[in-house]
Amino acid sequence: MKKTTTPLSITEAPGTTAVRSRRKSGGLTLSDVARIADVAPITASRALKSPDLVSPAVLQRVRDAVEKTGYVPNLLAGGLASTKSKLVAAVVPTITGAVFLEMVQSLTASLAASGYQLMLGQSGYEDSREDALLEAIIGRRPDGVVLTGIMRSALAKRRLQVSGIPVVETWDLTSTPIDMLVGFSHEKIGIAVAEFLHARGRRRVATISANDDRAVRRNKAFSDTAQNLGMLDADSTEVPTCIVPAPTTLGSGRSGLRSLLQDHPTIDAIFCSSDMLALGVLTEAQAMGIAVPEKLAVIGLGDLSFSCDLNPALTSVRIDGSAIGAIAADFIIQRADGKVISDPIRDIGFSIMERDST
Repeated sequence: MKKTTTPLSITEAPGTTAVRSRRKSGGLTLSDVARIADVAPITASRALKSPDLVSPAVLQRVRDAVEKTGYVPNLLAGGLASTKSKLVAAVVPTITGAVFLEMVQSLTASLAASGYQLMLGQSGYEDSREDALLEAIIGRRPDGVVLTGIMRSALAKRRLQVSGIPVVETWDLTSTPIDMLVGFSHEKIGIAVAEFLHARGRRRVATISANDDRAVRRNKAFSDTAQNLGMLDADSTEVPTCIVPAPTTLGSGRSGLRSLLQDHPTIDAIFCSSDMLALGVLTEAQAMGIAVPEKLAVIGLGDLSFSCDLNPALTSVRIDGSAIGAIAADFIIQRADGKVISDPIRDIGFSIMERDST
């Protein structure tokens, strides 16, 4: 899957001046905003820094231009604006999620080898928090931004597009990224896990899934495939599912298993949206005297370092976080050096690591 690298331009409303291509100009500038607002650059600067010093009409025109373009003021000193910061910002939903650590470590090492430093931001799982964090990051003009997941906020997407900063989205897959992408299909994971369990004779499956967008899409693909394969109780019309808050915990896995068994005591396999949830399921199964895998198969996602050392060892979907980090770093470094990325969308795929729990 390839994406063309033609310059991206921002289309203005009728009667306004077109903004220059971000890849030719290096990003939207205050002068562009001033031109759209029909004021002098010094007036636009004053409106943004000291709004009480300009008239309400001028202030409104400048704010309208900022809103229309997605412009974020450069917080670096003017003399440093054209100098590389040698800083790359990475945004992850949570720093407690071990599944992202491999990518962060790889990013850090790969960037450091070329003289770059990594700045890490935690966005949480709410779009509003991500918007605020990205505004602060863009204002400091790093040499690149690495995002976890596909950017879905229209405001943040527009701000990133006009900033001129190289952007790599990760841990997901789309044919229309903001700029560059390194990831995999969550839908394909759901399908593959359902087929994997079906091939091993499991016919009454259930899921414990986090409530974030990627986990929900993965869970739906699993459930749809399981239904098509007939992996349901005779009196069920859909795959039993327990939804838990993200980030997931061991406790959520334990309580999730109890909840599922209360209404569906004959389930014989559970797909968990993280290895931490799966660890909770294994722990609770042992406490309840449920034999794994004889009575209940368990599969997680992330293939964390502890997964192969559990008893029974946990079957898990392996995502190569190190590859994601290394490729993302290479994309940023090449773009910072003015090079064109010939293949800006990389699908790294996934693998199911089969162990004793299934």
